[in-house]
Amino acid sequence: MLSTTTTRTETPMTFHRLAAGIACAAAMSSAFAQSFPQRPVRLVVPYAPGGSADIAARLISDAWAKNLGGTIVVDNRAGAGGNIGVDAVAKSPADGYTIGLQTVSLAINPGLFPRMPYDTLKDLAPIGMVAGSQHVLVVNNKIPAKNLQELIALAKARPDKLTYGSAGNGSTFHMSAELFKSVANVSIVHVPYRGGGPALVDTIAGQVDMSFPVISAAQQHVQAGKLTALAVTGSRRSPLLPNVPTAAEAGLPGYNFETWFMVFAPAGTPKPVIDKLNATLNAALTADATRDRMTKEGFDPMPTTPEAARKRLEQELPVWAQLIRQRGITAE
Repeated sequence: MLSTTTTRTETPMTFHRLAAGIACAAAMSSAFAQSFPQRPVRLVVPYAPGGSADIAARLISDAWAKNLGGTIVVDNRAGAGGNIGVDAVAKSPADGYTIGLQTVSLAINPGLFPRMPYDTLKDLAPIGMVAGSQHVLVVNNKIPAKNLQELIALAKARPDKLTYGSAGNGSTFHMSAELFKSVANVSIVHVPYRGGGPALVDTIAGQVDMSFPVISAAQQHVQAGKLTALAVTGSRRSPLLPNVPTAAEAGLPGYNFETWFMVFAPAGTPKPVIDKLNATLNAALTADATRDRMTKEGFDPMPTTPEAARKRLEQELPVWAQLIRQRGITAE
């Protein structure tokens, strides 16, 4: 009887202690979020300065920091297709003070690299989307094709003779081109470079026949007549090149490539901190001044919830893994 009575009195006490502990932890997490940040937040960009991810980070950092009530410092940590910088974030303390910004390569790299230093879904906590951005298919002036259908016909007549330059294996330049080859059913030789700039320079010079740069990088060269733009890669025309059709308009339905930029924290970062980072980011993205600056650089702001960002990542991981397997694409 004594044993039974003791069990009956201790069980509710244990439950109450557990409930009190959970409530206390939640209160502490909420209080931490309210006082966050108390020191600068480090925003890791896993590429060198000057690239699209770096530009996106610097376009949003000031307005985001102001909304957050603190300072955001952009930290470029390039290497391994972005994996070095992302891994640094994944292995940082989960307190919101080290976060990252990555392109669609966040979804591409797990299918591309045989060994990943982190697990994309388990080790990272999406904060939200930043923006979307299109690429554009450009050819040098030596290529006789003046529209997309002529280029496809030329590629089919000369299999493995035409070349395209990219910013490196697994880059968005590379993947947008491989998706084009798959949809158009053409065989064009890949020439990887160490960055999009050198690939674009060699396209202009005629060392390679074409490339798929981001629109903001190609715009001035197209307008100067140094390159011919045949199609933008997204679902709608770009205000930067309003006279250039989409691939669908140019006769290639089914081809659509738009890179995106996402910010994330280490897994385990308190939800109130994630929510605060997300709300202040979205406020920056919807501000007229920020939107204007981003649009002029070829970005389409994409405010979302953390849940929507995670869902997009979950949906795209298998899509890119399948394309990489089908095309036999490797990181080397």
